[in-house]
Amino acid sequence: MSSRENILKAALENQPAFVALPQINLESVINYENLAAQFDLILTRIGGTVEHFEDEASLLARMASHSPEEFVINTITADAEGLANINKMNSVQLEAVDVAYVRGALGVAENGAVWMDENAMVNRLLPFICQHLVVVLKVNEIVPTMHHAYQKIEVNKTGFGSFIAGPSKTADIEQSLVIGAHGPRSLTLLLQF
Repeated sequence: MSSRENILKAALENQPAFVALPQINLESVINYENLAAQFDLILTRIGGTVEHFEDEASLLARMASHSPEEFVINTITADAEGLANINKMNSVQLEAVDVAYVRGALGVAENGAVWMDENAMVNRLLPFICQHLVVVLKVNEIVPTMHHAYQKIEVNKTGFGSFIAGPSKTADIEQSLVIGAHGPRSLTLLLQF
């Protein structure tokens, strides 16, 4: 028997006993008095920007306010042909995107994260490679904690999704925070009331 086979056999024979996941009482975890205010506070602290909108017209006007020189992809108002074109784009093409609009599925007040599923992204690369990411979220889609979020997420329906919290950042080198290191340089959340 080879060393590899010995290692695999030993690993197979030393599996931990199955332990059921703990049951979490969602009433006993953190609950914020004002979910939107907590979400705004945390997202702003981690480098994001929050803008509030009360009607669809204001939101559409915001989306249409870009200069013609900007390469803007709007997955929210794109028609079927537009969505198909976005889905076909490769990383080189998407790297040139200045602003990308994507709808968030839910927000988490405790950490300012937004869950986006693959259907909303249209192209998996888009929210991670664009220069500036703009996420649209309805205020009633904010939940208090990650425990509440995982109760609502059904990733098996879309196959892929991701929590995104603020712009890309790193402090790997000399603990100096760099925003926009390997992803969007900014994240703006358009919160619809």
